[in-house]
Amino acid sequence: MMRGGGMGNMQNMMKQMQKMQKKMAEAQEELGQQKIEGTAGGGMVTVIVTGHKEVVDVQIKPEAVDPDDVEMLQDLVLAAVNDALKKAEELTNNTMGQFTKGMNLPF
Repeated sequence: MMRGGGMGNMQNMMKQMQKMQKKMAEAQEELGQQKIEGTAGGGMVTVIVTGHKEVVDVQIKPEAVDPDDVEMLQDLVLAAVNDALKKAEELTNNTMGQFTKGMNLPF
């Protein structure tokens, strides 16, 4: 049997959800501002991505460019991109994971 406090609890819960949604939106915004660096070949190729996994910069040192071995350069770029994206994914999981701790949310 519900007493008069039932509606108050529901309103309180809705306020908490709205607060959490606002914090999640702010965290997402901050992730977009983050710059994550991935490298390959001992720093021969560097790729910068945002926390939203958007590539914003690719740097290739001149000594990595060998016209006779284009495949190696392609592999280095691929490895640097994957390194940056993996780091961005970890950052996203750590940042957004704080909001889903203790909740059994299906993803």
